[in-house]
Amino acid sequence: MSLRIAEIFGPTIQGEGALIGEPTVFVRAGGCDYRCSWCDSLHAVDSSHRHSWASMSPEAVWNEVLRLSEGEPLTISLSGGNPAIQDFGPLIARGRAAGYRFACETQGSVARSWFAELDTLVLSPKPPSSGETVDWDAFAKCVSAGSAARQTVVKIVIFDEIDYQWAKQAHALHAHLPLYLQPGNPEVDPETPVDLQALAARLEWLTERAMGDRWFTPRILPQLHVLIWGNKRGV
Repeated sequence: MSLRIAEIFGPTIQGEGALIGEPTVFVRAGGCDYRCSWCDSLHAVDSSHRHSWASMSPEAVWNEVLRLSEGEPLTISLSGGNPAIQDFGPLIARGRAAGYRFACETQGSVARSWFAELDTLVLSPKPPSSGETVDWDAFAKCVSAGSAARQTVVKIVIFDEIDYQWAKQAHALHAHLPLYLQPGNPEVDPETPVDLQALAARLEWLTERAMGDRWFTPRILPQLHVLIWGNKRGV
């Protein structure tokens, strides 16, 4: 079998969500079943970039992770695109046998049996600003598939009031799962400087909005990697 891989990079820190700040090697899968309007990884999503993706065996991916991490067990994050449209089970089995931890972020559109082998499953349903519509039955199957994972969390990107209200409704469907909110970054071009002031203002708005509602359930975090490196790839 082979995996479509857009890039493998690190070690660097996880920039968002439940594992923010954690040293991580990223394995970014190529291909996605969504086309979010504000996608920040189109190089791993759009088929026009397919020529830049590598076809790699799980063993070849593992060897690259070993090289980057110099054999020191740390967290391997499966991202994309949508990594759930591919079979990462053999890679996870190989890495866990060597003491590595695995995290995966997916929108929750495709359930996989290997979710159960993860240390952290991040389900990130896309709000209205994305232009996508969540299939909540498929999402529930992903929650079920990840029920044996060490932890399953929900992460939602917020751009505006509509997204905020949607996030409340989404959380109510799976209220037992920890919830992370982050302000959306509208600037996704790697060559364009990020407007950090605008991001800070959106973070302030989101924080005050939730506190004003006395909605104390979510943890509200920035995208740490964007604050440090902007939209630069491979960090």
